[in-house]
This record gives sequence, structure tokens and C-alpha cells, in this order.
Amino acid sequence: MTTYDAVVIGAGPAGMAGAHTIGQAGLRVALVDAGPRLGGQYHRHAPATFHATRPQALHHGWRHFSALRDRLARLPGVTHLPDHHVWSVEQADGLITVRAVTDPRRPVGVTIRGRALLIATGGYDRQLPFPGWDLPGVLTAGAAQALLKGNLVLAGQRVVVAGSGPFLLPVAAGLGRAGATVVGVYEAARTGRFLRHATTLAQNAGKLVEAARHHATLLRHRIPTHNGWAVVAAHGDTQLAAVTVARLDRAGNPVPGTRRRMPCDTVAIGYGFTPQTELLVQLGCATRVDVDGSVVADVDTEQRTTVPSVYAAGEVTGIGGAALSEVEGVIAGLAIRAGAGKPSRVPRRLLSRRTALRRFAAAMHDVYRIPAGWVDWLTPETIVCRCEEVPAERVRAAVEQDGATQPRTGKLLTRAGMGWCQGRVCAHAVSTLISHHGGRPPSPADLATWANRPIAQPVPLRLLADAAPDPSAPQP
Repeated sequence: MTTYDAVVIGAGPAGMAGAHTIGQAGLRVALVDAGPRLGGQYHRHAPATFHATRPQALHHGWRHFSALRDRLARLPGVTHLPDHHVWSVEQADGLITVRAVTDPRRPVGVTIRGRALLIATGGYDRQLPFPGWDLPGVLTAGAAQALLKGNLVLAGQRVVVAGSGPFLLPVAAGLGRAGATVVGVYEAARTGRFLRHATTLAQNAGKLVEAARHHATLLRHRIPTHNGWAVVAAHGDTQLAAVTVARLDRAGNPVPGTRRRMPCDTVAIGYGFTPQTELLVQLGCATRVDVDGSVVADVDTEQRTTVPSVYAAGEVTGIGGAALSEVEGVIAGLAIRAGAGKPSRVPRRLLSRRTALRRFAAAMHDVYRIPAGWVDWLTPETIVCRCEEVPAERVRAAVEQDGATQPRTGKLLTRAGMGWCQGRVCAHAVSTLISHHGGRPPSPADLATWANRPIAQPVPLRLLADAAPDPSAPQP
């Protein structure tokens, strides 16, 4: 079996940049990714068989991405392993073993070994429940964009885009350009908070230009934006037919008399992103709680985790966008090169760029906060864990009647977070509900338990058996 100098998990901006930086030094790199093509979620794009004539039309920074993709392809030491779903990572005897399955329909187990590991698994949409959010037609903002970028398919014809965060703008702009009728963008945050961060914004002028371009697209397609508004309910029998939007007060509660019913066949909802940290937790890497409440990898100035030879870059170290992810990927790649005996120095300008982008990300987290009053949008029957169909009332009863004072106990009593997604969708909501009804506020350890998944992806039992140690072998 080939032992690589480094294994990179995730082929988004951070993983691609890291693999390219390592490969430039002549080292052997395995770039492992669950997707079929390079780019991750940010640069998700249609397959070549679609014969798209203008792929750049749906992407910001397409020219830069395609140039990096082409440079990667020219590096003989970089092996791209697409459609590899990593479910386990472990370290022993100075080597890191990565286990993956290649085809969910007919799973085949693959084992990859390396001397160093860069985890760049990115993140996924963070959701808040509301009455009717389990209706067909209610999608995450990321799903709506993925359908468009990866399959050239509109999520719907009459779309509401809602939630909080700068990601709503490119989603709405992309849908509008592609021909959807975007009823409106409903941003829960009050963007007047930008005034607190004028200096940081001025230092990231490129981000302002990007936002201005999205707003120009919205104006061109007559897509209205509403700050301080949220979708608080969805309606329909077997399919989404309308949503109720409401203006929020400063506490995040709907203002009486402002509710409006908006007919639509699709709503794309997103309240930022959650880092995908399962593999880091499997290895025992230290984590911390970031400014937005997310559990992220604790790394040093060269992206090292607390586990030797394991590095992290991109959204797993804190949600910050593609540009920051790429810079962190380069820094981690340089550190891995140095560890492999290829003298490399991290340029001061790269560290300064990372600092500026992290400050910008912190400003975005401050502006685009989750509305504190979202719990009051729920009815007792509102499903908060869709996998196990756990209603809000059951979570309340677990606290007030059964004494669940922490997320772990609430999970055991209600089964919330035990279904297919393993808490990826409902963890934030359930933890907040438990605290709201009298439980203790979730501690960093409580939050980390949701990411403590010994198996990161669905895997057949036969592959688990293959990975188990031989009981007859001598034990150390």
C-alpha cells in the first residue's frame, strides 16, 4: 500500500490550496473528497458532460479556481481521489490511516495512509426550525445553490430566500439570473451593525465590491431585500404553498401586526454555517467555541492541531469564507512541507492576510447574529429533529418533567440527534431549547459532544468488520 507524505481531506478552497502547496515541493499527496469534482461546495460545478458554455456565470472567482485546478492537475505527486466518503481516521506508529467508502450504492472500502494529515472538510448550512419547515419545498440556502451550480436546476419557480448572513445574497442573485422569480430576500439581522466595523470593512474592500455586485444583480432582477425580517412559518398540505414573514424586534421576536403571507413554491433558508469537525474529534484534536457559537479546531499560527502531524484549515477552524480558507490551506501546506524536510517559511504577508480576513469574519458574525427570540416562533407541534420526528413539546417535557438539564440527557430522553444526520441539523436548536426551558446553557464540552461521532459517514457492517483489529494478533 502506498504511504503518502500527506493526506488532504476535502477538495474545497482550503484543501486544494494545501494540496497544491505540498505537491509543489515534490511530495506525494492524496487529495480525498466526497464530491465527484474538485472545488468543494464553494466551487461546485456541473460535470463536463453538461457542456456548459459559460461556467463562470454562476461562480465568483471562477478564473482563479480553474487556474488552481489546472495547476493541481500538472503536479505528478498529487493524486485526486473523488467520491471517497471518509468515515474514520486514526493515528498509530507515526502514520495516519484514513478509511473511506467509494460508492454509497455498492460501498467499497478504501484505506489510505499518510505521514501527515490536513483536514479541510468545510461546513454545512445551519438551520433554525419553524412551523412547517419539514414541508417539501423548504430547502437550505446551500442546497438551492448546489442544485443550480452542480446540476443547472432551479430549486423552484417562485422562491423566498431567508435567514441571516452574507451567503443569502449570492444565492438570491444566482437564482434571479437563472430565471427564478425571487419574491424577496428576508435578512433577520439588522445590518446597521456594520457601522461598528467600519475600519475592518475598509481593510477588506474586495468583499465590499463583491457584495455591491450581488446587490446590483438583485436590483436588475427587481428582487427586494428586507432587513430585520424572517420566515416564521411555512404552509401547505403536501407541498410548500406559502410562507409567513414577520418583522423582528431587537430581541428577535415577531413584531405584532407585521406578519405577511407570501405565496411561493420554494423557500431557501440559511443561518450561516456549522463546521464539519467529526474527523478532528475522532483524532482527539482540541476544539474551542468560536465567536458564533460553533465548535472549531484549535490551531496554532501554522494551522497545527494539538495532535502531532495533524493540521486543519478552512471552515473547520472557524467559518470565514473561501478567501480565508485558501490562505489557511497554503499556510498549512507550507508547515507540512517543513515537517517533511522541505524547508519552507510562511511569508509575513500571508499571515497578515489571514489576520485581516479573520477580523472580517468576526465582524460578519457580529452583524449576522441568530435572532435570540426564534424559540418563540415554534408551536408545541413544531418538529425540531426531523430524522426522529421529535416535536418541540417533547424537548420541553424532557426538561420540565424528566429533569434533562443538559443536551446529552435531552438527546437520550427524546432521541433528538440520533437519526440519519446525527445531530448535524438539530444540535443547535435542541441545545438552545433545553436551555430556554430551564436547562443549563450548553458548555463547550456539551457542544463538542454533538460532533463526537465515531463513524463520520454511513458504512456497511462488513467494512466495520474489515477495519476491526485481529483479536488473535499480538497486543502491544
